[in-house]
Amino acid sequence: MATWNRRAALKGLITGTAAVGTLGVSAACAAEDQKTTSQPLKNNLKQSVCRWCFGKMPLDELCAAAKAMGLRGIDLVGPAEWPTLKKYGLDSPMCNGAEINLTDGFNDPKFHAQLRQRYAAMIPQVAQAGYTNLICFSGSRRGLSDEQGWTNCVEGLKPLMELAAKHKVVLVMELLNSKIDHPDYQCDRTAWGVELAKRLDSEHFKLLYDIYHMQIDEGDVIRTLTAYHRYIAHYHTAGVPGRHELDDTQELNYPAIMRAIVATGFQGYVAQEFMPRQADGLKSLREAVRLCDV
Repeated sequence: MATWNRRAALKGLITGTAAVGTLGVSAACAAEDQKTTSQPLKNNLKQSVCRWCFGKMPLDELCAAAKAMGLRGIDLVGPAEWPTLKKYGLDSPMCNGAEINLTDGFNDPKFHAQLRQRYAAMIPQVAQAGYTNLICFSGSRRGLSDEQGWTNCVEGLKPLMELAAKHKVVLVMELLNSKIDHPDYQCDRTAWGVELAKRLDSEHFKLLYDIYHMQIDEGDVIRTLTAYHRYIAHYHTAGVPGRHELDDTQELNYPAIMRAIVATGFQGYVAQEFMPRQADGLKSLREAVRLCDV
């Protein structure tokens, strides 16, 4: 309670000083929180946070807070926001902006021309900015069989593999649940994504294993990520059910999952992608970062 009172008093003091502004509030509160943290992060895993989960917060404020709590990047931002990340020395571990949306993807040939044009334009931008991963999506199934979905995705993605290799960029397809959040999404099982990766046979196509989504659609998280880790370029987190904090109201054992990821030799990022329920969302984020720092 004493810690909370110090933070509340500090926030009130700074808010009353017009010259400081909201960024000063965030930085000062983050500094106060760091004083109460007894140990630095182990950093056996690089961590980031997804921008959209804190979409109401100015990006400068989120970057300052992320940097203060030891995060090393901000996920799911495009070229217009990369300069802000660079200002704070933060990475863009999973870039976006080339996709049409989550439902119109590479499994439907009618979107291939548009997608190729968009990705061909974005891949060099990602490389020029010094980044690696660019997100992509299968799209909705719309009655397609697994086989037809794989065939169509290969047809759509294959022409981009040479360009991605030239620029050392990886197209990363996200695994999303089709049970709750994204009905009819085709790449809704790890095995489906892995089969697509095998058919493309390129180090420039990988999977984004979203722990929240895959717990909902298939479970068996640790065994699955251990078996298929060579196809996984990135991870996302969130509590199940509800996609909220990684606290004791949800069912996943995140420290055990993080230890399993470390054991695979993973060198990429784990991004926090939960929607905070409590008013102090940054406090929730700090707690999640600590929980996953194994």
